[in-house]
Amino acid sequence: MIIAENVSNKNNTRKDFDQNITSEALTTIEESSEMLMAKSTVLFNKNWHKGVIGIVASRCIEHHYRPTIIMTESNGKATGSARSVDGFDLYSAIESCKEHLDQFGGHKHAAGLTLQIDKIPNFSAAFEEAVQKSITEDQLIPKVHIDSYIEIDQITDKFYSILSQMDPFGPANMQPVFAARDLSILGDPLILKEKHLKLTVKNKNGNRKINAIGFGLAEYKTLIKESNNFELAFTIQENHFNGTKSLQLYLKDIRIE
Repeated sequence: MIIAENVSNKNNTRKDFDQNITSEALTTIEESSEMLMAKSTVLFNKNWHKGVIGIVASRCIEHHYRPTIIMTESNGKATGSARSVDGFDLYSAIESCKEHLDQFGGHKHAAGLTLQIDKIPNFSAAFEEAVQKSITEDQLIPKVHIDSYIEIDQITDKFYSILSQMDPFGPANMQPVFAARDLSILGDPLILKEKHLKLTVKNKNGNRKINAIGFGLAEYKTLIKESNNFELAFTIQENHFNGTKSLQLYLKDIRIE
């Protein structure tokens, strides 16, 4: 019992690190016009936890779909985890920048690397150049793979608890993506920070309602309000606000019929 409790506590701590670092990383990207225009993401913060940087890289790709490297400080050097997008050879891009690295290893989809901290700017520039030369526009368009259709009434705390037992999610264990159809909107969709969409939905014949947020999906506000038939693709997350927990849909895509 004590062992199980310790494992649970450590897992909750890891989730907190994951969420906080992901939030910091996304804020850094979104506050930089240069990073928003880039075809790769390379971020370094000496205070980030080494144990979750790979997961954070995957989270960043969910929001900004491009090859991503997240780094932190370890033993006086920068150590990083890299994640790719579908079809792009991440390892080859890193290998082309090897003169800036102490060591690296991995494969087409994921890699790890170590370098001197003062070499990060040169490596970042070289990696961006390598990505620009070899990535195609099609590879920069995210493909949404749906694992299963689901009813909103099925998304309960118990369901999320079972889902969470599959954690941690990453390239070898991707977070399940669900889709829902036959939906109604409750109230008026909101636009956050001029580019994000927030709405509340339910199945037309269902009872349960749930909030959903779509980063970068503000353009769908009018379309979704005027449509009588739309589908949502999403992952399910636990939202923490003012000490209250609630389930929330993180939208991957919207399809207007």
